[in-house]
Amino acid sequence: MSDGAGSASHGGQGASLVCRCLTASIRTWLTEHETLPSDEQVMGWVDEVRDRLATVAVKRSLARRQFAATLVMLVVKDDQLLSLQIGDSALVARRAGVWEAICWPENGEFASTTFFVTDDPEVRLRINRLPFEHDAFALFSDGIENLALDHLARQPHVRFFDPMIKPIDQSSETGKLTKLSLALGRYLDSPAICERTDDDKTLILLSIA
Repeated sequence: MSDGAGSASHGGQGASLVCRCLTASIRTWLTEHETLPSDEQVMGWVDEVRDRLATVAVKRSLARRQFAATLVMLVVKDDQLLSLQIGDSALVARRAGVWEAICWPENGEFASTTFFVTDDPEVRLRINRLPFEHDAFALFSDGIENLALDHLARQPHVRFFDPMIKPIDQSSETGKLTKLSLALGRYLDSPAICERTDDDKTLILLSIA
């Protein structure tokens, strides 16, 4: 998942390109290899995305930072979990009924700032590897952060995620659950939620329970 920077004129396009390129690279890798990619391989893919963004920017007579976007990504292979993070999007997971943070939002030096795929001279990429012991995941942008996270305890809000994941746990369908997705979209766009956050609200839920 990638969230375009609100301060970037083409942040949405940058986010789309980041997702397409990294997803394609990882899918190709997993079809050709029995293990997850190394940190060096992942960093190489991120550098390729940065080069692609720079090329697109030059063609449009723009600076690469106008395509600024964050990143949070989850990859699972057999009994191993790989997460990638750049910026203030987050990833939490449920293990033995308990929600825990895998990628905590990372903010910049000043208020309301963070890190982006397009940052110079280097990108601030966090790579995390864990045993795959979880049965549910949630990836979300910073617009969900204050609803979903307890910053004092540095823990996910159980009262937020348990009701969110329950319909997915109980669904007999697999893949994208269209009706539940539409219902989630309506909830996130409701006045009660919009009064608490005016930022983009992206939430991806996954259950394998």
